[in-house]
Amino acid sequence: MACRSGCCCGSSGPINEDNARFLLLALFIVLYLLCGAAVFSALEQPKEREAKERWAQRFEHFSQKYNLSKKDLRNFLKNYEEANVAGIRVDTIRPRWDFTGAFYFVGTVVSTIGNSTMVGEF
Repeated sequence: MACRSGCCCGSSGPINEDNARFLLLALFIVLYLLCGAAVFSALEQPKEREAKERWAQRFEHFSQKYNLSKKDLRNFLKNYEEANVAGIRVDTIRPRWDFTGAFYFVGTVVSTIGNSTMVGEF
């Protein structure tokens, strides 16, 4: 691959101003993301640990109260979670895909598809 003048090819030649700005911007973005991840992790990790401990206590209490093996209870909860992800609801309020739910879904899909450059141009 040929080396054009003004670009950085290995260690020979200076880096031009545009490339330097790009690299500084990329470095700033990476540092910004790392700082954000550190802050978010520091704020959320203790709460997640507490929630996991509460769940383990509830799981243990439920298993003992109803004399269920932990394996059977885990399997049941796994099956329930799979059904929930598939859209099966246990509440009897209304089905998820009745006409009004389907109409709402179609409306959101139609309203978000399109060329955004046409907005405001008449």
